[in-house]
Amino acid sequence: MATTSRKLEITVISAENLQLDRKPIKKNASATVRAEKDSQFLTTDMDTEGGAYPKWNEKLVLDLPLHARSLTVEIHCKTSYGVRTIGTAKIPVSDFVGGFVPEGYLHFLSYRLRNNRGERNGIVNISVRMQAPELKACATTSSHSSMGFPVADSSFGGGGVATGVPVWYGAYQKNY
Repeated sequence: MATTSRKLEITVISAENLQLDRKPIKKNASATVRAEKDSQFLTTDMDTEGGAYPKWNEKLVLDLPLHARSLTVEIHCKTSYGVRTIGTAKIPVSDFVGGFVPEGYLHFLSYRLRNNRGERNGIVNISVRMQAPELKACATTSSHSSMGFPVADSSFGGGGVATGVPVWYGAYQKNY
């Protein structure tokens, strides 16, 4: 059965310099994260004390569709007139998926927020980690499994596993 999504851990850490009608907000800010425009979304608890510099440090686990190109983070503020959107950041999935980093790598990222008129309105700080897929257990002859290549000559300490890690140095790649 083919998977159609991956698990994404996103921690909404904080925001900076949030304004509503060109005045710093006083309280009641929250963050909403969604993978695609009409997909599942998750919201942090409301920060009632941080004002224009709210802190959440709240981890959200989101299903990220394999075809997703971006992630959207919206910052909202509850006012006497209702909930208003302070700013939105659209985060390319390519910023934290692919390349030369392992799948469970923790990325710390900051993005500029834009209000509904497209003007700058603060910054949001997040961390993102793609959860590694669960591997299905298979029958092996040993009591544990390992990653790498078996070493043929065991006279140097009982045999083992050799693991190669690509290292980039300047314009040349070397395997150590």
